[in-house]
Amino acid sequence: MISLPFKTMSLCPECIKKIPAEVYEENGKVMMKKVCKEHGEFVDVYWGDVELFKKASKFRADGYGIENPQIYDKVDCPFTCGLCRAHKSHTALLNIVLTNRCNIACWYCFFYAKKAGYVYEPTIEQIRYMVRVAKNLKPVGCNAVQLTGGEPTLRDDLVEIVRAIKEEGIDHVQLNTNGLKLAEDPELVMSLREAGVNTVYLSFDGVDEETNPKNHWEIPKILENCRKAELGIVLVPTVIRNYNDHQLGDIIRFAANNIDIIRGVNFQPVSLTGSMPRKERELRRITIPDAIKLIEEQTEGEISREDFYPIPSVISISRFVEALTGKPQYSLTNHFACGMATYVFKYNGRLIPITRILDVEGLLEYLNEKAEEIRGSRIKTIRALKGIIDLRKFVISKEIPIDIPKLLFDILVRHDYSTLGKFHMNALFIGMMHFMDLYNYDIARIIRCDIHYATPDGKIIPFCTFNVLPEMYRDKIHEKFAIPIEEWEKRTGRKLRDDIVRVVRKK
Repeated sequence: MISLPFKTMSLCPECIKKIPAEVYEENGKVMMKKVCKEHGEFVDVYWGDVELFKKASKFRADGYGIENPQIYDKVDCPFTCGLCRAHKSHTALLNIVLTNRCNIACWYCFFYAKKAGYVYEPTIEQIRYMVRVAKNLKPVGCNAVQLTGGEPTLRDDLVEIVRAIKEEGIDHVQLNTNGLKLAEDPELVMSLREAGVNTVYLSFDGVDEETNPKNHWEIPKILENCRKAELGIVLVPTVIRNYNDHQLGDIIRFAANNIDIIRGVNFQPVSLTGSMPRKERELRRITIPDAIKLIEEQTEGEISREDFYPIPSVISISRFVEALTGKPQYSLTNHFACGMATYVFKYNGRLIPITRILDVEGLLEYLNEKAEEIRGSRIKTIRALKGIIDLRKFVISKEIPIDIPKLLFDILVRHDYSTLGKFHMNALFIGMMHFMDLYNYDIARIIRCDIHYATPDGKIIPFCTFNVLPEMYRDKIHEKFAIPIEEWEKRTGRKLRDDIVRVVRKK
């Protein structure tokens, strides 16, 4: 567990210089304070609850790093991303931006093509190259890709792109979308599923028109078309204080009521971009613990703060499988402050978190112990391991009619990952992922990031470098490989404005 206060390195929100920062406790919260000699002091909330911070920090873990980084020379994080030799986590999810065009014009977005002044759309061959670079990382290559934008469904060749990525050996393909095209074109949904899309990562900011003006009216049709195609959905709400934070419980209930097709909800507390005074940040800032506490209140305790664990807590599972196979495994070794999650089951009209069914911490400790035993043992056959690995003793309730210990044994020991799919068919994932901004930037988080972006020049760049420093990474790289809007319109015979079907204005 990390003791407060501690020192880290951050960035000045004004001049982007690297400066020291102190992370400390104040009034039950974890705060970050930093001073730029030129621009003065900046104070912001790092995590909204000290006790949850302490719990999460117990599970911190570093990965094996990158044996074949793209950046070998001078390392100056976050200004030399690529990945470099200082990076500690492999690529767990590779984002590939397919286009900066979008069919919704949102007042807060400075990314899409019209405002950028160019159209960025990598070719299928460039996309194949990006995938190959990530898949060939050592010791663990990437095996999951998210197609994002802009709005990726605006690509006429989207199905061909998915097929190409699957041909490169990627198992999991996720489509990040507002869903408007999926609502109007059921054949597209079916074609994407057949081509290899596993999950629709669907923007969903609330349960009514006011909080979710982007796609509220289309949601029923999106669900209907995905049901027909048997294409699972994860809802992705961006959470903003005093805007939609009163609906977190309602969003979870909506997901639970559609658990046959919705696999999870991944809440994303807002990243505050641009220059913003402290009072305005306080009005909009919400952190992972803040959102978790609101979920506890809004579900009347059915889901509590104690049910959530930081993402790297599952490293115990990876290390156990490594002990059995003798091979490095996918390991979620991102920073403990980046995300928390739990699973819940819907049974008899109630939401029952997995922590009410299993002794989660006991199980994780047990897997760590057994991993050490197995490493030093020759006994690794399934028959022998059945006598050694007793997962049933961690069951604390049999209320749910699902044999979770058997599911876990099949996943961990038999490596039957179709069983993992069965688990997800019965459980609802509830996650939190808080991407950073310049006010709460912690370079210690960057070097452990495992959600990365690929670029046509062969770089692999951490999420909170790529998007938080757009003038150095996202915008600079995209402009290099883009074409002017006028040229794109001449080539295609279309006008960029014709893509726009909805405008979201500031209220």
